[in-house]
Amino acid sequence: MTPERLRDAVVSVLAELAADGVVPLPPVGASPQVRVERPKIKEHGDYATSVALQLAKRAGIAPRELATALADRLSKVEGVAAAEVAGPGFVNIRVDSAAQGFVAAEVVAAGRAYGRHERAEGQRVNVEFVSANPTGPVLLSHSRWAAVGNSLARILTAFGAQVTQEYYFNDAGAQIDRFAASLLASMRDRPTPDDGYAGAYIGEIAEHIRAQRPEVDELPDGEVLEVVRSAGVALMFDEIKRSLSDFGVDFDVYFSERELHERGEVEVAVERLRGGGMTYEADGALWLRSTAYGDDKDRVLVRSDGRPTYVCNDAAYYLDKRRRGFDKVMILLGADHHGYLGRYRALAAAFGDDPDLTLELLIGQMVNLVRDGEPLRMSKRAGTVATLEDLVDALGVDAARYALVRYSMDATIDVDVGLWTRQSNDNPVFYVQYAHARMASVLRNAEELGLAPAGEDFEPALLSSAPEGDLLRSLADFPGVVAQAAELREPHRVARYLEATAAAFHRFYDECRVLPRGDEEPTNLHRSRLVLLAASRQVIANGLELLGVSAPDRM
Repeated sequence: MTPERLRDAVVSVLAELAADGVVPLPPVGASPQVRVERPKIKEHGDYATSVALQLAKRAGIAPRELATALADRLSKVEGVAAAEVAGPGFVNIRVDSAAQGFVAAEVVAAGRAYGRHERAEGQRVNVEFVSANPTGPVLLSHSRWAAVGNSLARILTAFGAQVTQEYYFNDAGAQIDRFAASLLASMRDRPTPDDGYAGAYIGEIAEHIRAQRPEVDELPDGEVLEVVRSAGVALMFDEIKRSLSDFGVDFDVYFSERELHERGEVEVAVERLRGGGMTYEADGALWLRSTAYGDDKDRVLVRSDGRPTYVCNDAAYYLDKRRRGFDKVMILLGADHHGYLGRYRALAAAFGDDPDLTLELLIGQMVNLVRDGEPLRMSKRAGTVATLEDLVDALGVDAARYALVRYSMDATIDVDVGLWTRQSNDNPVFYVQYAHARMASVLRNAEELGLAPAGEDFEPALLSSAPEGDLLRSLADFPGVVAQAAELREPHRVARYLEATAAAFHRFYDECRVLPRGDEEPTNLHRSRLVLLAASRQVIANGLELLGVSAPDRM
């Protein structure tokens, strides 16, 4: 029995109590305040709910009185072995072994669909992340958003949302001019401009341009600059897309900032803001009245020389996303973007949207690559800092992705090369993947013995030992973990869940014999435990898939 089913049972019992006049309860329905959770102390039961404490005041009765009525009815629900009142009004619930054991069969039957929801069905979400300027390789800081953004998109999809992963391609503006000037300096054997880009990759791209367009060496600087700009941006962006794809991140949409200008969408956004009375002119510039919507200061939209600012570009880009039919615009940003929040929310409000509903900006912290506590900063190609490719070269894709997504985005993290390349149980990704490989190995051995997981003769009540119960409860928690990770935008919850489930599996396997020994005849207990093993393997695989990490059958 999963926590979700128990929650439904609690809601149903509360409705019965109100309908029968046992307690004067207000309508509860599917209220999120009805929660069923695992108690911190195992002896308190399999699950617990504090709903009586939450509803007692509204019902006008003592919490323990409501809890007693709830426990009495719950104890009669099929699959519930006991329901007891504890403390000021908690209800501790014990599930009978048959109901708990049946979770394993449910997982196997659902397969890859286990843990998925339809709660966000119909919601269209645009998740924008990375969006690094095409002026250099994907840096280590961007790699965190690649892993977290892609995992979050997978989790939101599993929650039922229709998700589009988008990369905003900043191919216009001053940084592109500096990039082109740096390439030209390399091609002409001149020093890198003071505000230009350094690193071996500049010389590599310059050589590629020369190979593609040999005539550039004969062109004067004024003519060659546009050729270098166009070819260099295209080559750099191809490399960015390749390195992200190798990291398991392929975007649905690559949105060009230049095209935003070429299609006139920037002017359209400005005119809409102007027409709605959201702008004013001062010092020759056009300003957005962003303080009227909670920003700390008004923002310049168009400079006095007629050039649009990034705020203006953001306005056009947000409007474009909303025109494409997205209900939620979600953007993952680095730690240096806190000033972005107020102005972007003001833009959404100025267009008539409620930013609490249509906009979500997620700020994350930095990541450092270390070895033995010492930072690894240098990259021969980038010149100054570590890149995504450096990370993958050091750790591999699976360990790199898992290491970046395992922690809350609010925390700065140090990724220790020694830890994440170690093939031992203190390496979290190895620990989880090894659990999956161990399960796959046992299932192969069972097949060689002609022993298959129980089918119609599956006896869930046989899975009654403490290790089996712990593992079954962990499997039952998976849908709730996925829901929490989606609702709270916290992919790290899936990683931590997988580690706890792997630990529960290892304890189960160490204490419960799954395969018969020697001439021992197979029994339904063996077959039923194989069902539990197959279910555990499926859940681990499903969870790793949400993180974009492989689930190997052999290690």
